[in-house]
Amino acid sequence: MEKVWHSHYPSEIPTSITYDEKPLHAFLDESAKRYKEKKALYFMGKEMSFKELHTEARKMANYMQSLGLKKGDKVAIMLPNCPQGVISYYAALMAGAVVVQTNPLYTERELEYQLIDSGATFIVCLDILLPRVTSVRGNTSLRHTIVTGIKDYLPFPKNLIYPFIQKKQYNMVVKVEQSKETHVWNTMIEQTSADYKKVDVDPLKDLALLQYTGGTTGYPKGVMLTHYNLVANVQMCETWLYKTKEGQEIVLGVLPFFHVYGMTTVMNMSIMQGSKMILMPKFDAGDVLKTIQKQRPTLFPGAPTIYVGLLNHPDLKKYDLSSIEACISGSAPLPTEVQEQFEKITGGKLVEGYGLTETSPVTHANFVWTNRVNGSIGVPWPDTDCRIFIMETEEEAGVGEVGEIAVKGPQVMQGYWNNQEETDNVLKDGWLLTGDLGYMDEKGYFFVVDRKKDMIIAGGYNIYPREVEEVLYEHEGVLETVVAGIPDPYRGETVKAYIVLKDGYSITDEELNTYCRKHLAAYKVPRLYEYRDELPKTAVGKILRRKLVDEEKEKQPENSKTL
Repeated sequence: MEKVWHSHYPSEIPTSITYDEKPLHAFLDESAKRYKEKKALYFMGKEMSFKELHTEARKMANYMQSLGLKKGDKVAIMLPNCPQGVISYYAALMAGAVVVQTNPLYTERELEYQLIDSGATFIVCLDILLPRVTSVRGNTSLRHTIVTGIKDYLPFPKNLIYPFIQKKQYNMVVKVEQSKETHVWNTMIEQTSADYKKVDVDPLKDLALLQYTGGTTGYPKGVMLTHYNLVANVQMCETWLYKTKEGQEIVLGVLPFFHVYGMTTVMNMSIMQGSKMILMPKFDAGDVLKTIQKQRPTLFPGAPTIYVGLLNHPDLKKYDLSSIEACISGSAPLPTEVQEQFEKITGGKLVEGYGLTETSPVTHANFVWTNRVNGSIGVPWPDTDCRIFIMETEEEAGVGEVGEIAVKGPQVMQGYWNNQEETDNVLKDGWLLTGDLGYMDEKGYFFVVDRKKDMIIAGGYNIYPREVEEVLYEHEGVLETVVAGIPDPYRGETVKAYIVLKDGYSITDEELNTYCRKHLAAYKVPRLYEYRDELPKTAVGKILRRKLVDEEKEKQPENSKTL
């Protein structure tokens, strides 16, 4: 099939790129030479140069090798965005290990599952997470735990004050002592040389990352990504943002690096381009606004809920956000209203992109500075092919016809770790079946209508939640919303909308019903509304629709009456 989308590419973006066949950590080696004294990181008042970052990563690589770390071993990193997270990531790769990014919010059950499934032998964690690690350790392959604390990279006097804040916030003080199995971060950095043993890595074959999917349905799966997968996606990103300048950008790191989107678009791209990263361990709208005004970031990858949170902060107008030049939004559909408001406030560009953990993660995006189509995920990136397949027949869909989105490209995973059955279900002749439903228009722009599993079938009609959500987002009183199909003994499923209202707004079901009927066919209008203070979300702000559906199923008695 002709790649019609190539006709829209601006002259600055090539349709094909020659990718560097080198290990991902080689880019830190290069930036440390090119930008020695330039600041690589900013963290709560502490700054760190590329040279310092590189030296500490080498020290840690050496230390882990001294403890017996071998090529191919798995190193779990259970940290928020902080200098230690960046150091650990590149140190593990330098030592030839495979990184297993681990969400610091994981419960003991979730942590234990991931550690057992990955076979991780090392873990790097915060001191306040050590009790959780210790409680599951005996059931896993863990041999060594490296423990650090937020205070370790805070400037004076914050480093002295923080333990008291931590005690008040978490009601715990964790004393960490050096032993054969437990290692204190500061001791490791102070007492280790940077002379680690270099490891031969084949970028095309050797894994850099086991990235676990969210697991909203079934158990999480470990996505196998090679050095080449990750390097290719970062270089695609660099090409797409062609107006960025090497060594001059400042990137806001609110997206967590334990999620592949933040890891690629913030951490790995910043290291590759010599950009300064502003690390924020969690999203707080007030803190982000203050940081933008003070640190003047130019690039701000994010998710819709992050932008919504900023736009609805009561003090938004007090802050100058004009430094922001470009943002690519991912992880969830970007409402047009949010896009337009954010661009008006900042003067920068905010466009929607698309990808999956299985694709390192980006496959599509709108053009930042030209040919944007609102409501679309844009077009495939260089060297990325995309087709729409009719699910029933597995034939290729026509223009405008809805089917399953399939992608092919150098960023596509090798498969799922220790799970050949699931791998075979989604990888077909080099094509990755995404599980998302969408279509391509006559110009080659792609549109996602919903997750295959999220489509609502009510009374025989197919209803795509995203379409209903777009209408609800346009209502002036709606801050956040998610639409789901819940069990209905008569219609099979019925449409329910969960809504967070803006401060000061009140609204009735009847008013929303009247509003929706003006914009939607009758069968798509929600039959039920539930108002909440907040919606359940992942760490990157993706609303957990399946969690709400599961809650509804638990409420349903057998043989329940029609809703």
